[in-house]
This record gives sequence, structure tokens and C-alpha cells, in this order.
Amino acid sequence: MHTAGQSRMFDVVVIGAGVSGAACARELSRYQLNVCVVEKEEDVCCGTSKANSAIVHAGFDAKPGSLMAELNVAGNLAMEQLSKELDFPFERIGSLVVCFNEAGRPGLQKLYRNGIENGVEGLRIVEREELQLMEPNISRHAAAALYAPTGGIVCPFGMNIALAENAAENGVGFRFGTEVVWIEKKGGHWLIRTDHGDLETKYVVNAAGVYADKLHNMVSERKLSITPRRGEYCLLDRATEGFVRHTIFCLPGRYGKGVLVTPTIHGNTLLGPTATDIEDKEGTNTTREGIEELLRKAGEMVEGLPARQVITSFAGLRAHEDAHDFCIGEAEGAKGFLDCAGIESPGLTSAPAIGKMVAGIIAGWEHPEVNLRFQAQRKGILNPRDLTKEERAALIREHPAYGNIVCRCEMVTEGEIIDAIHRPLGARSLDGVKRRTRAGMGRCQAGFCSPRVMEILARECGMALSDITKSGGASNLILWPRRWGNDVGI
Repeated sequence: MHTAGQSRMFDVVVIGAGVSGAACARELSRYQLNVCVVEKEEDVCCGTSKANSAIVHAGFDAKPGSLMAELNVAGNLAMEQLSKELDFPFERIGSLVVCFNEAGRPGLQKLYRNGIENGVEGLRIVEREELQLMEPNISRHAAAALYAPTGGIVCPFGMNIALAENAAENGVGFRFGTEVVWIEKKGGHWLIRTDHGDLETKYVVNAAGVYADKLHNMVSERKLSITPRRGEYCLLDRATEGFVRHTIFCLPGRYGKGVLVTPTIHGNTLLGPTATDIEDKEGTNTTREGIEELLRKAGEMVEGLPARQVITSFAGLRAHEDAHDFCIGEAEGAKGFLDCAGIESPGLTSAPAIGKMVAGIIAGWEHPEVNLRFQAQRKGILNPRDLTKEERAALIREHPAYGNIVCRCEMVTEGEIIDAIHRPLGARSLDGVKRRTRAGMGRCQAGFCSPRVMEILARECGMALSDITKSGGASNLILWPRRWGNDVGI
């Protein structure tokens, strides 16, 4: 567990290490504040931030005048510079909202007007002939589309981890595997009770995703309600690269933007999400009905959908608040408790602006000194595939581990995995390595490389193989002799 030293008294405690919490922590690190991030899971990016569409939304969908619209557009504008500062992949590929009959044209016009009012640049309606040139595999029934050139794609893991690493490099502490069980005001400070002891802080930032209502309702008489909205996805093999060139949406419906077909930043094709409101805040299981619905709807949007290239399916939960807007501000009757709640789509896009807004509110309360040692730049994990042959040969001569391919599907080397383990907030599980290096994300879905990744983790972390987990907690992959001892007769 990465800890925030031995201190249990802080200026700010951020609850949640998803993309919103990490963005808040990074912006707070610009000030001379003692900041700690508390996360109940074993790593950053373990909730909604790891299971979403990986889309940088242009901002035409959100209701004009809403906080969601304001922060969506601001976050989109900030993304390119942020990706350069923190060295994570981002690309503006543009997005298309397609209507599949003439009856859908008023919907396109409404989105266009929304976008113009929200300040989205470059929006225009494209007709069938131009649309066909832009997307050769678009459905034969497509009549027109709203084109947003500022739409983009990003690696959500890379972005979340980059924000958190940079926050840590600038002095923010992190406590993983630490669940908040109660919050109360005590002597002018907030007392945060966790399953690993108590913390005290002047200010709390509630960035707990689908659990944000539970924490809010501990401290405020004005209650908040967050509904987990499950979205199921299918990921296609990188052999489908180029099948679509833009993010393709259908017209939005009651439950949001609907199913999309999009390239990913790493060359896969992604389908999803469905939208089902559920009660279980841990309900990330996929369903046969959901996947069938997803494939059917995606197949109606594009011709010749390569459904046989699906390599995995997954589900994520969106933190849907009843008013369908971001809830960012001081909780009523709870001075110093700052909600960062209801962060559903376009939360990933909005994260840079959310972080600045939250840090600005706290700076207005506390009036801290600026952190003159703040470093905005962060360098990501070296990818040998980005080097020339000569540069790669020199790297391998100096560091032979970069010559050992561990994940054949994604061509990830032992050197990259070692780097992922020893970085700030380094990986301690198979999923931690996967999110940082893509080892295990390819066609075989870790069937080949898992044993070798486990060996490297055990060696570099000084752990027994039986202590290596898939994703923390009790997700151990080797049960003997850790659980059964010699009772199995071996």
C-alpha cells in the first residue's frame, strides 16, 4: 500500500482515485497543501474510469447552461496540452452523430444548436454522399450526420495513471486498499474513519464515483441519489483497425448518447455501451441480453460489422445523478465537504476542468501559497516500439530486459513491466501491469503472458507467487500452498 507518510492530519483528503479524484489531486498539488488520496481498491483507475468509451466528447450533447456542458467544452480544449505535459496518448479523430432516416433530422439540428450554444467549434451537418466518403462502412440507411471535428479518443488508463503519478511526484500521498466507513465533523476538522485507521482533515473532496451519494449523505441533510447505470461493451481485435475512422454515434435517447462504434487509441474497435439502471454498485457483470443488444445496434450503424473479431466484453458503471448534471460544490450544512459527484459521461473529457474547478474552490477557502516546486511534466513508460531500430538496439544493449518479449499479442517487453512496477504508484497486480503496459490486453487476453508477468511481479516486489493477485483483495491466482498447505497431499 502506497501511504501518505505517517501523517494522519491533512489539509485535504480526496476520496477516490479515479480520473476525477486524480485530476483534483494533481491540481491541488500546485499549492502548498498536505493532500492525501484515499482509495478503497488496490490501485488508481479501478472503477468507472477503467471501463468507459475512452471518448473525448466535443460537447454538443450536454444541456446548454449546465455545469456538464461548461466543463465538457473546457476539458476538451485542455486535453491536447495535458496529454503533452503528462505523456499519455490522445488523438482528435472527430465524431459523427448519424441519423438513419429523414425523421431524425430535427434531432441532428437540435444537437447542432446545443453545440453552437455550448461553444463547440467546427460543427456542421454532412449529407449522405460526404458521410460515405468519411466512413465507407457506414450503414446504407444513413441519411446525414452531425460532424464534430474536435471529438477525440484517449487512453483512459493512461490519462488516469498519468494524473495520479504527477500528483504523487508533486507531493500528494496515496492510501490504497483503504475504505472510508464513516465521516463526521469533530472540533472544526473532518474525522474520516477508514478500515485502516482514522484520518483528520480540514477539507474533504468526495470523488467516490457510484458511492459518492453514500458519503455525501453521512454529512448533509439534503440527500443525494446516485444510480449505477451499467454499460456493456465489446472490444474487437486490432486486426479491425481502420474499420471506422471516427467515433460514430446514433442519435441520443432517454438513457444517454446510446451505442457507439469507435476506433481506440491503440488500434482496436470498441462497441458500446448499453444502458441499464441497476441497484448493485458493484454490478459490473456482462449479460447475454446486453451483448446481443449491443451487437445488434452496432450492426445497424455500420455494414459488415466484424463481430467474430470480438476478443473480450466488459461492463462499467456510470454514476448517474437524478438531475443529470455534475454535482460539484460544498454539501449543504457540511462546511469544507466538497462534492465531486454525479460524474458520468462526459466525465473523462471534463476531468481536467473538474480538477481545476475543485482546486480553485479549495484555494478560495484556504488561500494557500503556490507550490513553487510544482512540476507539470511527467514522462510515461518507455515504449521500445516508438524507437528506431538503432535506438532500440542501443537500449537493449544497455538494458537487456527490453529485448525480452513477455506479451506477444501487444509486444510488451520485460523492461516495460519492470518500469511499470517501480514507477510512482507502481503496479502491484496483473491488472495494474495491464493498465500501464497493455500486457494481457491482446487477442489471447493474458492467456500466454500471465505466468511470466506474475514471476516478474514476485521478483521485483519481493512477494511470493501465491500473494500475486489479479486485481488486489482476494483475487489470488495461486491458492496452494497459501490456503491449503499440505492438506492436498502434495
